Amino acid sequence: MDLRSYYKKLRDVERTIVEEFPVVVSHETPEGGRPGVLTEVPRMLAAQLVAEGRADVADAKTTARYRQECEEKKQAADQLLAASRLQVMVVPVDSAKRPKSPEQR
Repeated sequence: MDLRSYYKKLRDVERTIVEEFPVVVSHETPEGGRPGVLTEVPRMLAAQLVAEGRADVADAKTTARYRQECEEKKQAADQLLAASRLQVMVVPVDSAKRPKSPEQR
């Protein structure tokens, strides 16, 4: 493989990618890569994946749908985390009804 032509192709592909973090759609690869997996990656990595034929940059509709799904999953995870942080303090009935003495106040 000619490294000059590889890196020239890599730079050319990187120039065509507009976004800083584009979403790519994977292809099936001989190494076991699954087709159709969406991933948000840095521009340089996206250019490398496209140049090597392992992925394509997703269109605007697919990108918007992917980011919306990620946002929904993040909100669900945040809600679950907030629910797990809920702290409950159990106070025995007799100590709750007992008036405090002046020295305890």
